[in-house]
Amino acid sequence: MDPIRLSVFHELFTALAEEMGEVLHGTAPSVNIRERRDYSCALFDERGRLVSQAAHIPVHLGSAGLSVDAVRRHALEDGDAWLLNDPYAGGTHLPDLTLVTPVYLPGKALEGLPWFLVNRAHHSDIGGSQPGSMAPAADLPAEGLRIPPLPLIRRGEWQESLLQMILANTRTPDLRLGDLRAQVEANRLGERRLRELWSEQGAASCREAVDALLDYSARLLASSLQSLRAGRHRAVAMLEGDGVEDGDLNLRLELEVVEGHLRFDFAETDDQGPGCLNANPAITHAAVLYCLRCLAPADLPTNGGLLRDVEILTRKGSLCDPRFPAAVAGGNVETSQRLVDLCFAALGKAGARVPAESSGTMNNLSLGGFDHARGQAFAIYETIGGGAGAMDGLPGASAVQTHMTNTRNTPIEDLELTHPIVVEKYTVRRGSGGKASGRKRTGVGARGGDGLIKRIRSRERLQVSLLSERRRIAPTGREGGGPGRVGRQTVQGKPFPSKVSFVLEAGETLEIQTPGGGGC
Repeated sequence: MDPIRLSVFHELFTALAEEMGEVLHGTAPSVNIRERRDYSCALFDERGRLVSQAAHIPVHLGSAGLSVDAVRRHALEDGDAWLLNDPYAGGTHLPDLTLVTPVYLPGKALEGLPWFLVNRAHHSDIGGSQPGSMAPAADLPAEGLRIPPLPLIRRGEWQESLLQMILANTRTPDLRLGDLRAQVEANRLGERRLRELWSEQGAASCREAVDALLDYSARLLASSLQSLRAGRHRAVAMLEGDGVEDGDLNLRLELEVVEGHLRFDFAETDDQGPGCLNANPAITHAAVLYCLRCLAPADLPTNGGLLRDVEILTRKGSLCDPRFPAAVAGGNVETSQRLVDLCFAALGKAGARVPAESSGTMNNLSLGGFDHARGQAFAIYETIGGGAGAMDGLPGASAVQTHMTNTRNTPIEDLELTHPIVVEKYTVRRGSGGKASGRKRTGVGARGGDGLIKRIRSRERLQVSLLSERRRIAPTGREGGGPGRVGRQTVQGKPFPSKVSFVLEAGETLEIQTPGGGGC
């Protein structure tokens, strides 16, 4: 296909996913979606290949293809919208509700098979033992309501029995209903845009463009990785306990580079743990895809072609491929970050230009209880930023989410106006980033990014859950750069564990100090 025409198709496909995201952001009532933007949107073709994705949440979109695969196994009809969150049937973790809409288009070569519109949004409560559905837990049922692929809308009609079952199993049914409606409208907008594109450009041109875009991405990524050294490159990353047991858990990777083919072998990773840091294969695939995408040119189309020459191996029953009923809430948010550290470490040994380690945690905070002033229960979830790792001549960014999440800050005004919480302090944690190397090197040294300090005071009795990492093992520097400072959390000045659920009484304070990134 003519390169200019191919570029136009790339922009059209990408704009479709981005516009879906704007509808979701603009219509969802929960702060988690409308402010933090914890959602993602994508388009897949009739073969289940990723055609385009908006620049939303890497851990969502690298794994959305497995949701499409799970839905494709069912009898689909025009007008359907299928909902799922089951980590063992195409989902990531239970708070992420994924909506898959099949779109039947005329005049296709593969007659009778639909394209797919997908959006995934993090709901701030989907039941379980603790508000927010993100607490340390010993099995999946304790984390919340498990939804296998089921039609939320069938032939254009809402399935009220499924909807009411979902709403009956959450502490915040009104918000869940509003967020689900926003997800449905996002996919409906995407369907209109896809049909318009199909009508304007024709079936043959659209399918030709998809094939050409996937080929182009595969070739360009292969070209970007040509300088990697052939051979086997090993790396290890440690998780600091899983909330049930305190012992370290090891993630292990052997990266094999052979004539342009990459094999990421996680088989030697430790067995699945009793806590919630188990990461299903969707998360492992997302981490690999994200790291490879980072090594490619910025204008590379992100689609299914990126994994064409990549093999990913996991071992059933391990931290990277657990068996039911293993808990997985932290695998999505914490293990995913350490998998990125692991992949970058191995790619760095193979000669890739990679950064020092970033904060390595999303610093997950869930709060819930009963707001007597408003006469209703509430549950909120947020992630707190940290420091990014430095690169040669490029200092790490401070006070941001890095790598597998791309969420924004939760505004103080929103927290205080809509919840019984006072934010007493919210500032950059100066000096927490790793120092630049003092030794003479060929490159230019740079500091790691600084973390954050956030202190909140409760105005009601709150149930609190924390899931975090990098409280004992510091983010390492690169090329002689210093490590970032580890994080910590205190209640009334007393240190608390990094993975814990507890009660914060009215008037008490919780302070979280997040890690900085490594220096270079």
